[in-house]
Amino acid sequence: LQVEESAVSLWNWTVTKHTGAVISDEQRARLRFVACRLICLCQGSDPPEGTIRRQILMSMKTGKGWIDIGKASLADGFLENAMSSIEKLYAKLRKGSEGEADIQAHRADVEKSLFKVLSYQAESAVAQGDFQKAVMCVQRCKDMLMKLPKETCYLSILCYNFGVETYELKRYEQSSFWLSQSYDIGKMDMKYSVGKEMQAKVLRLLATTYFEWDCSLYLDKALKAISLANQENLHPAGFFLKVKILLKSGASDEDINSALAEFTHLEMSLDFCLNTAKLLLEHGRESVGFDFLKSVPERFESSPDLGKITLLHIEFLLQNKRELLAKQKIEEVIIGHYTGKQLLPEALNQLHIILWDRAAKHYEEKSYSEALNWYNYSVSFYTPGQIDQNLAKLQRNMASCYLHLKQVDKAKEAVKQAERCDPNSIFTKFSVYKIAVLDNDTDKAMEAVIEMGKLAEKPSEHEDKLRVDKNTGSNLLSLAAQIALENDQQIVAIKALEYLSEHLQDCRQLFASLKCLIRLMLSKVMAENAEKRWVCLKNHFLMNYMFSAAHKKLAESFTEEKFTGDMRILEAHWFRKVAWNLAVQFKDSPEKMRDFFVLSFKLSQFCPSDKAVLIAQKTCLLMAAAVDLEMGRQQVTPSEQMELFSQALQHLQTCKEIWKVLKLTGDFAKDPTDTLLLLYEFEARSKLNDPTLHNLMESVWEQPQIEIKTLEIIASLAMESPARYPVLCKKALKSALNLHRKQAVIDAVKFSKCLHSLINISLPTGLTDLDTCVLQEVWDYFEDALSVVSSTDAYPEMEILWLMTRAWNTGIFQYTVGKYKEAEQWCGLGMRFLNHLGSLKKSYE
Repeated sequence: LQVEESAVSLWNWTVTKHTGAVISDEQRARLRFVACRLICLCQGSDPPEGTIRRQILMSMKTGKGWIDIGKASLADGFLENAMSSIEKLYAKLRKGSEGEADIQAHRADVEKSLFKVLSYQAESAVAQGDFQKAVMCVQRCKDMLMKLPKETCYLSILCYNFGVETYELKRYEQSSFWLSQSYDIGKMDMKYSVGKEMQAKVLRLLATTYFEWDCSLYLDKALKAISLANQENLHPAGFFLKVKILLKSGASDEDINSALAEFTHLEMSLDFCLNTAKLLLEHGRESVGFDFLKSVPERFESSPDLGKITLLHIEFLLQNKRELLAKQKIEEVIIGHYTGKQLLPEALNQLHIILWDRAAKHYEEKSYSEALNWYNYSVSFYTPGQIDQNLAKLQRNMASCYLHLKQVDKAKEAVKQAERCDPNSIFTKFSVYKIAVLDNDTDKAMEAVIEMGKLAEKPSEHEDKLRVDKNTGSNLLSLAAQIALENDQQIVAIKALEYLSEHLQDCRQLFASLKCLIRLMLSKVMAENAEKRWVCLKNHFLMNYMFSAAHKKLAESFTEEKFTGDMRILEAHWFRKVAWNLAVQFKDSPEKMRDFFVLSFKLSQFCPSDKAVLIAQKTCLLMAAAVDLEMGRQQVTPSEQMELFSQALQHLQTCKEIWKVLKLTGDFAKDPTDTLLLLYEFEARSKLNDPTLHNLMESVWEQPQIEIKTLEIIASLAMESPARYPVLCKKALKSALNLHRKQAVIDAVKFSKCLHSLINISLPTGLTDLDTCVLQEVWDYFEDALSVVSSTDAYPEMEILWLMTRAWNTGIFQYTVGKYKEAEQWCGLGMRFLNHLGSLKKSYE
């Protein structure tokens, strides 16, 4: 008993608190749930009538509460309990009845509750998509209406709501069923009917459902439903829907005119009439539509919105490509504007939009003169001296048209008017900039770009927010750079790019702009013939600037969340590849070639270090070092030489590190990189007089696979100015000579050249006071030569003659210093070569 009292108290508390909006609908449903469950638990085997009635009420309201908050599945159990309790109540009442009259009275009493429970069960079923159960429940309710006629209105509206719900879910078949039921139920008892307006509303939705379900299949049903709706209650919505259905069905103009005539005396708003006219015209019913449109002004003679009719007329004339008639209408409006028949501000704004759209269409079609005609119509509505941002935009658009028509003076005047109306607009500054660039007025163009840059950083408070977004400034600066490039004004272009890179926070936009400008520049260059193309490339220091800007932004982009790693890699690949291709194009300009190879390398550092990228990096650095060395060999100042050789050495050091990693990725046995690195590093260090050069060469002498050619190049570089390392030169040549001797078949020509160089470095011309050891060493070289000369006929005769002459002259030098024995030996050595001369032998005998 105590639990039951607590449950009742909780229920009553919930009712009072919900009335005061203290608790939400969901909280109320949950509290009712608890109270109702407690009451059910307290139920005995034979509860009294009052307890059963209370339980029916609580179960019904709890179930309805769950339905109302969208949790219909939780309602079913309570509604079943309510149904069960109703049966118990009826049995109890019947048991205590004394006659048929009592039984009928009790039945009537119970049926009201039964009706409610069935209607709630129908609601729950619809919410859960159980159409069949919902139909069954509603049919039982419908069968009870004869005894409960006052519920007719409730059940009709309930079915209408089901129809709305299923219509919104596009379940057209179910929706049409419920709406038909709603209409039929509404007719069952006129005394308790929902009324003609509601019946018409039901029928209009039924017609709409048939129309949207399948107009071709259910056209007759849709027309019948809307006709019935209009008979029940004549309403503009019914009129509009009937016209819509007739148009869809392809009805004749005569049938549509008949439908329009039915509503001649119906009170409709101007907007509704205009929408009807628009509907007719959009379906290609020009005759009917324009006739209807012409009849509208008569109905709204005193309306200040009559301009809307004219606007609609103009719009549809333009849509149907009747520009001449549209222009006549516009000219009538202009005349009316100055004769006291002005359009309302809203209608005038709409007319401006129509005029500007038409002008823009002609502009896109490159019909600039026609575009100006439409812009001039718009200008006609402004008074002289009027200041307006839209007028400024209008003048800017007109300036663009004049520029395309090569009417620069008119364009200047239009821009001047735009400056008067809106001087702080970035768009106005851009128009000023375009004129300045075309006039080749660099100072004014620079001034305009600087102003644009400032405005891009901080948009004017007066700027039209609808037209300016956060990207406007950057887009205009990018376009400004493009225009400067097209007109060969690189200084102005760089200034625009500087502001662009500073202003653009979005990396993707900056890279897109830079790529666009690079493509533009390249296409412009490639359009020239070969000679001019080279001159263009040579002078384009701007290209280097753009790649440097890209590199800088890639480095900064790590802090930008929206710019992902994959985006950065894609951009870096694009710029590094283009930089590489440009480096190759600059083959006749070593310095630019070097710069772009270095840029390509730097940009590649933002890419994953896969094999392809490592090879590209290695090649870029090798090429950069090669170019620096080549430039250092030219006639430049000593300080410039030192700088170039130092740069080359830096590139080589980085390249060596990359090469170590790259060699781990595959077989590079035939790759000449090791040799190139050695030769380039030797040249750089030798010409820098680097004290670590000898340490470098110690590792070289220990290499078993070093090639003869490499040693000969090292020997040559060791004595190439400003380097002078005779000891290293001699050692390299001796190593090369030893390798020549080890060949299976000695190449006499190559051997002779190597020996020639070795003798030259060991026995300088003109020296008489030579150490005995040196003479002995050189003697051995001559003996080697004789050995090869004796074994082959391929030894060059001029080299044999040279050996003979050097040996003979050495003997003569010895004789002059009184070394007669040595003189005899060396002259004799020379005579031994005489025997191996061919055609020259007789001349020297």
